[in-house]
Amino acid sequence: MFHKLDAVVKRFEELTEKLADPTIYDRQDEYKKISSERSSIEEVVAVYKDYQSLKDNMEQAKEILKSESDEDLRSMAKEELSEIEAELPPMEEQLKILLLPKDPLDAKNVMVEIRAGAGGDEASIFVGDVYRMYLNFIRDLGWQSDMVSISQGDEGIKEVVFMVKGDKVYSKLKYESGVHRVQRVPKTESQGRVHTSTITVAVMPEAEEVDFKLDLNECRVDVYRSGGAGGQSVNTTDSAVRVTHLPTGLSVANQDQKSQHKNKDKAIKILTNKIFDILVREKKEKEDAERKGQVGTGDRSERIRTYNFPQGRLTDHRIGLTLYSLDKIIEGDMAPVTDALIAHNQAELLKGQEE
Repeated sequence: MFHKLDAVVKRFEELTEKLADPTIYDRQDEYKKISSERSSIEEVVAVYKDYQSLKDNMEQAKEILKSESDEDLRSMAKEELSEIEAELPPMEEQLKILLLPKDPLDAKNVMVEIRAGAGGDEASIFVGDVYRMYLNFIRDLGWQSDMVSISQGDEGIKEVVFMVKGDKVYSKLKYESGVHRVQRVPKTESQGRVHTSTITVAVMPEAEEVDFKLDLNECRVDVYRSGGAGGQSVNTTDSAVRVTHLPTGLSVANQDQKSQHKNKDKAIKILTNKIFDILVREKKEKEDAERKGQVGTGDRSERIRTYNFPQGRLTDHRIGLTLYSLDKIIEGDMAPVTDALIAHNQAELLKGQEE
């Protein structure tokens, strides 16, 4: 481990030296690449330097105990040595985790799509509940959310798509993809019976042009008249747009805006992220076949979580996590869930390195 850490420090110093060159700002692509790499290893370098400082202090304390006869000095050295010995093991574990292979997508912003599944109106109501849960979680982390499109149902929301921007968004939200199941008594249920409904969540890393660019020559664009629940919010012009990617058959329709151009731009953005997400998942499935045991980033057909309201229980089926604090979680206190998923994944990676 320490050979790896020394190599990381050396690389960090090389990158710092390159950034000190004033001409680097004339080469923006190179500057961004170097800055990104340096930023990705900055934490491990800082922790390793703290670790080395503690080790130096430990040696000094040992030297005092070996050479000093003054009891006050010896007592202080013993106390310091005891504190350092307690601090080093958790720091070594932290360094092991920081050295784990990084998911190159972890720093990306994401597009989140939440859709009602089985359960009719109750599923649509739960889409709204989960959407608010995510918005509160995003706000508490200091991230930013931007609506992309929304389709209202008679009760609740049929589908909502939104962007999330911030620091390492994908690293925390990537485990949310999959089927979320809710068990509760619907407001319309007069007999008080518990119903089960489902929604699907898709968390897609934002596709930048350097990652993937949609070839519009492979797409068909259809324009049609907007439809919906009626009223003044529905457009009466042919401004709704559907963009279909012919090689995959994937299509995205958008009618949120009165401008055909804006609807087309939104549809293309959603479609680009969907196709990039497919490429990401295909690559991950191949890697996971070689490195088994990790928490999946969420097969859309996989039931990943159950929200049982009568029992106040949330269960994440992938890691066997059960929490009886559903009221707090549904209000946005998701850290106990996301932290457990990240910790489980790190533990599996560490286990894989030791085998």
